Amino acid sequence: QVQLVESGGGLVQPGGSLRLSCSASGSIFSIGAMGWYRQAPGNERELVATTGSGDSTNYADSVKGRFTISRDSAKNTVYLQMNNLKPEDTAVYYCNAVIKANYRDYFRLYWGQGTQVTVSS
Repeated sequence: QVQLVESGGGLVQPGGSLRLSCSASGSIFSIGAMGWYRQAPGNERELVATTGSGDSTNYADSVKGRFTISRDSAKNTVYLQMNNLKPEDTAVYYCNAVIKANYRDYFRLYWGQGTQVTVSS
């Protein structure tokens, strides 16, 4: 029943900005870490950024200083602000979250469907 829905992807020029969002819905008792990953054609899926429930953050070296991850726990939502985008940022971006659906359940890892980000002039 738990679902992650992403939005905000699109086509932008180099140097432009996008803000991705991902909201969890359904049966949710507790949410732990949330994060963003990306996968370009022919590449493995790689970590972009993660944030813990205490607002700690972790970033891939390739996006440090350009991307910012944040979360609104009350809305079960995680965001990725992407500034100074480069062509090499082009990929499908996926969000994930560790969620305990109810007090009887255990924590599981859930993934969103992905949203396309294309950076091109």
